[in-house]
Amino acid sequence: MLKLDQHPTGRHFLQIPGPSPVPDRILRAMSLPTIDHRGPEFGPLGLKLIAGLQQVFKTRHPVAIYPASGTGAWEAALVNTLSPGDAVLMYEGGQFATLWQKMALRLGLRPEFLSLPGTCAETGLPLSWRRGVQADLIAQRLRADAGHAIKAVCVVHNETSTGVTSDIAAVRRAITAAQHPALLIVDTISGLASADYRHDEWGVDVTVSGSQKGLMLPPGISFNALSPRALEAARSAKLPRSFWAWDEIVEMNKTGYWPYTPSTNLLYGLHEALEMVLGPDGQGLDATFARHQRWAAGVRAAVNAWGLPIQCADAAVHSPVLTGVVTPVGVDADALRRLIHTRFDLSLGTGLGKLKGRMFRMGHLGDSNDLTLLAMVAGVEMGLKLAGIATRGSGVQAAMDHFSAHAA
Repeated sequence: MLKLDQHPTGRHFLQIPGPSPVPDRILRAMSLPTIDHRGPEFGPLGLKLIAGLQQVFKTRHPVAIYPASGTGAWEAALVNTLSPGDAVLMYEGGQFATLWQKMALRLGLRPEFLSLPGTCAETGLPLSWRRGVQADLIAQRLRADAGHAIKAVCVVHNETSTGVTSDIAAVRRAITAAQHPALLIVDTISGLASADYRHDEWGVDVTVSGSQKGLMLPPGISFNALSPRALEAARSAKLPRSFWAWDEIVEMNKTGYWPYTPSTNLLYGLHEALEMVLGPDGQGLDATFARHQRWAAGVRAAVNAWGLPIQCADAAVHSPVLTGVVTPVGVDADALRRLIHTRFDLSLGTGLGKLKGRMFRMGHLGDSNDLTLLAMVAGVEMGLKLAGIATRGSGVQAAMDHFSAHAA
């Protein structure tokens, strides 16, 4: 067993779906000397960061930045828009939707958890955890809410526990078709800067995200992108809030400052990340999205070659960020992950919640390239062989064929 003071040779392969590997140039940016967050240098930095994030979220409206994980931004979205006892419609698409629902309960809200009933005959896993958000079920429930007791609809865009990317525009259309005034609150913590996302165009009121996924930063920064309707709701919302309150943040952000001490050096890293995605030396958002789709298709080709089920059962909503792989009945997916980590210094994502022990997750996001992902596929394939799990064919060959045939 590896001791804490020992390290394998070479570079560790961090192929979980976040935190993602941090590029060297971002690490170098974070190592710069800390400046005065009230001084004259800081304001222009803050303004540039907010403008860059507005481009990433595709919004003209404010983006609040918190020195917190995505969980903090979840809470901020709820406490700024809702009051004690408010009914909230939440969709169960995986473990992170489940955790958000538990938070709503603890905050004194009344979340109603909507899900697709039944289990998958192939895997025995919940259908709701294998498919995207069902907008028609949301529309049906909202039409039944004649008194408009439901104040918000909360959905996860890219469910990190399952590898499903849901159609948020369809959810907004469902709310509109039901002629319901509920706010639309969306978690795209693992989707931002990896999967196409359009805060304004899709009519989202609050978008929640974080730094450690597509933006390739360490954990520690989270975001709320806001709509005018959300800001209006915050004026009458009654849930207690102080640190999370938008009003002081939005006001001070007008000059590039914050009402508290921000994560200065992480913000240096955010500046560099935005340069990589948006700047003159970056490829732009569309190219970034296309790259992630290409990577995802190559990894899925490998899984299909092995003959193992992909956790997301609907090809139309396969995530460009990660691929969940279901292991055969009786095979402990976590034991397989431990074997792969021990032998090949490769970290894969564990199955979460209802999927614990039944699947593992292969991350293909952020600071990666074709060879990075081929190494991940090779490590998994060797692990399957060592674990005695029969495969139909070579995933490595399938991935190589895909990447060589589809140029970046």
